[in-house]
Parts: sequence; C-alpha cells; structure tokens
Amino acid sequence: MSKNALTAARRQARTRRELKEVAYGRPRLSVFRSAKQIYVQVIDDEKGHTLAAASSIEKDIRKDLKTGADVSAAKTVGKIAAERALKAGVTKVVFDRGSYLYHGRVKAVAEGAREGGLEF
Repeated sequence: MSKNALTAARRQARTRRELKEVAYGRPRLSVFRSAKQIYVQVIDDEKGHTLAAASSIEKDIRKDLKTGADVSAAKTVGKIAAERALKAGVTKVVFDRGSYLYHGRVKAVAEGAREGGLEF
C-alpha cells in the first residue's frame, strides 16, 4: 500500500470511528468520489444494508449533466439520494465524507441532500 493510500485509509477510519460515537442509530450518508463520477449511499450499519443510493453514472441522471465530475452533478446526486432516502423512510442521517475534505463536490452533495429534505 502506498503512503498516500495508507494516509487516506487512516483518515477514513478516523472519520467512521467519530461518526459511530455521534450517530445514535441513525443511518450514514456515505460519499465516494472518483475522477469521473460521484456516488452516494444511505447505509444502515446496524443491519448492514444500503437503504438508498444514487450516482452520476445512472442513465436518468446522466442525461441532464454535462459531466459526472463537477459540483452541479454532485448537488443533483445529493438531491436524488435524499429523495430516495425519504421514500425509504429515512429523514435523519450522519454525513460520512470518508477520507475527503468537506469542500467542493463533497460539500455540494451535502447541500443537495439538505435541499432534498435530509437532516444532519
């Protein structure tokens, strides 16, 4: 494992550990961003199930986007993930940014999810 990957894994573990302390049984809104796409999942850690998911790679989302790797795409994916979570009965979540800084696309996902109706 490279030094950068090891550092990122350590940051991600630290973030998840801190989230478990403050989650109080709420599902986690997890974000993964790649160079070309962004993915969001609402995960129930107690049961180990994904309750809702959205990504910029889906056909119905992709047709409205210029690219899957910009802030507007991230905001759209956040809104859609929030709508799907609300349909699944989830209103409150904890935001899991993983090893990423709360900036740019990750922040846009959070803003989109808040606009979509999720509380965190």
